[in-house]
Amino acid sequence: MEWLQEAGEVVAMLGDGVNDAPALRRADIGVAAGRSGSEVAKEAADLVLTDDELGSVVAAVEEGRRIYSNIRAFLLYAVSGGLAEVGVMVAGNLVGLAVPLLPGQILWINLLTHGLVGVAFGSEPIDSREMTLPPRPPTEPVFTRPALVRLAWVTLALVAAALAAGALTSGADDVRRTAIFASLGVGQLGVALALRARRGRRVGAERGGHGVDLAVLGALVLLAAAVWVPPLRALVHTTALDLRTTLVALAAGVVPGCVLQLSRGRVDEVSSLRRSGSPPGG
Repeated sequence: MEWLQEAGEVVAMLGDGVNDAPALRRADIGVAAGRSGSEVAKEAADLVLTDDELGSVVAAVEEGRRIYSNIRAFLLYAVSGGLAEVGVMVAGNLVGLAVPLLPGQILWINLLTHGLVGVAFGSEPIDSREMTLPPRPPTEPVFTRPALVRLAWVTLALVAAALAAGALTSGADDVRRTAIFASLGVGQLGVALALRARRGRRVGAERGGHGVDLAVLGALVLLAAAVWVPPLRALVHTTALDLRTTLVALAAGVVPGCVLQLSRGRVDEVSSLRRSGSPPGG
């Protein structure tokens, strides 16, 4: 056990007797049998199997990876969206708007994206490929360097899309501000769809897993209502958009999510090649 740990491996130890207690305590993860195990072994272990089935360990690992993956996806989604809102407010002068978003518009976007859609991330199922990956290093942070790079460019893409919508829109400030509002909202919802679990390749698809889809659909309806339903329009301080401006806002808003989806596909392809040992392009 010691030489495996010195080599950087994470060691799990299964035991049920009194004599197994020292090894259970020294292991990175001590697993004791709940039914047949001694009390000493249970006290020394980190995990106790109440049904004495090793398959429960696999199920626990799968659930843990699902939760961790969803947390990372939500953090990327929420932080990039929040930073994008700040970036739009700071860079609004580039499109001639001193105040590109009003407080009510920011609150409405946050309510839909961070509230409605953000909660739905917790119900996302695990991607079946997650269980084929090796364990993460115990010291690995939630935001690795590649994750920070992705966070940076997703944020910049959201800011650029929203400002482009404002720059390509002609008319009064309230019209351009509404175009930025709609584009930023659509952009964040597109990022959510790109970060959800893979469809058609999931373990436990029978459990559903369409929470993000339904939440994004509901958020889109409420986002549109804030632009075209008079009572909500008065509350959020938006104005109705014509067809051209609507198409511009939508076209700009879908770009960040599409780019993120394409980048995830490329990352998965490279990861598959590395796991199989095949050279890229070979």
